[in-house]
Amino acid sequence: MGVGATWTQRVSRLAAGAAAAAVVASGCGGMDPATPSPSPTPTPVSCAAGSPVPGTPNLTAHLVVSGLSSPLDLQSAAGDRERVYVVEQPGRIRVVRNGQLQATPFLDVSDRISAGGERGLLGLAFHPKFASNRRLFVNYTDGNGDTHLSEFHASSADTADPTSERVLLVVQQPFANHNGGGLAFGGDGRLYAGLGDGGSGGDPFGNGQRLDTLLGKMLRIDVDGAAPYVVPTDNPFRTTAGARPEIWAYGLRNPFRFAFDRLTGDLYIGDVGQNAWEEVDVGYATRHGGENYGWNVMEATHCYRPANNCDTTGLTLPVYEYDHGQGCSIIGGVVYRGCRMPDLAGSFFFGDYCSGFVRSLRVVNGQATDVREWPLTGIHTVTGFGVDADGEVYVLDYGGSVFRLEP
Repeated sequence: MGVGATWTQRVSRLAAGAAAAAVVASGCGGMDPATPSPSPTPTPVSCAAGSPVPGTPNLTAHLVVSGLSSPLDLQSAAGDRERVYVVEQPGRIRVVRNGQLQATPFLDVSDRISAGGERGLLGLAFHPKFASNRRLFVNYTDGNGDTHLSEFHASSADTADPTSERVLLVVQQPFANHNGGGLAFGGDGRLYAGLGDGGSGGDPFGNGQRLDTLLGKMLRIDVDGAAPYVVPTDNPFRTTAGARPEIWAYGLRNPFRFAFDRLTGDLYIGDVGQNAWEEVDVGYATRHGGENYGWNVMEATHCYRPANNCDTTGLTLPVYEYDHGQGCSIIGGVVYRGCRMPDLAGSFFFGDYCSGFVRSLRVVNGQATDVREWPLTGIHTVTGFGVDADGEVYVLDYGGSVFRLEP
């Protein structure tokens, strides 16, 4: 497929029969081989999610709910074991309470967004103290296709007020694709946001390698200081002349989904590739940000521009990659820290939109190990992962279903 191929073209060629309009588009990034990984967490004495299963059991995809409209993201609020929240691309957040999809949306912002293709309501993050302050944050594209990071307030765990929006940040998008969309709070209490390179194909403006734009970046902001946000004093480019101080890492193509390991604080990024390679990047908590994951100099571990003999000095290369013979758009993922499958602790689960596979891996001494592909039935078009308050893994299918991985 040539440079600039759109996500929709990829789906039509590589996943005929899948959902027509995709939300994720086409990534890059690396590792410090000397960095150790933690040992798996010990087997818990008790598990609210069910009895722990020792060893490495086969996994099944248990259907939790169906009938959703293009689900893209699933989140839970700290300490709430009754609910998970599902983001629908057209602009609604739905509540699944005790396994039942609630009829009334938690939040409906469909009146202020553009949806379809790679646009829409793309991401959700609950404030770590949501139970007491009822603050939540979303990432969406507005009627012009520009990215909004906004805060809303909820009156209860089941209802958020659509009129309470406080816009934190607006980023102009030059093209309709590569909007990123992920949001997550790190263990440091800061809000992280992933933005794509602005779209088209091949990063025509070189945004991935530029520090004067927020496109092609991982951002880190403090939403608990002065309005609309504060730039943390330890952000890596805060004192760099000409750089946007919100930048935590750069050289990304489309970090549609990313997640933190709740034990180590390490950041796992699924960065969607251009024409040939998909990748998993890891930002170790010990590095304190500043990584350059390489795009558009490189696509995964391969030179992109120039096609040969590119300068890789200072680049952080991915821990894992796969070619387009296996899929076309990585959807990554979550790090497992649940209790039902203790021997899988520390495994990063991810998938592919086109092929629908679900895989896991561990990172040991900077290398991907124990790579597994799980033979699951019922999942066809992966668009997101999430975990509940117990840390158990959920997989979203663009056709409208939510599955929970179980032994």
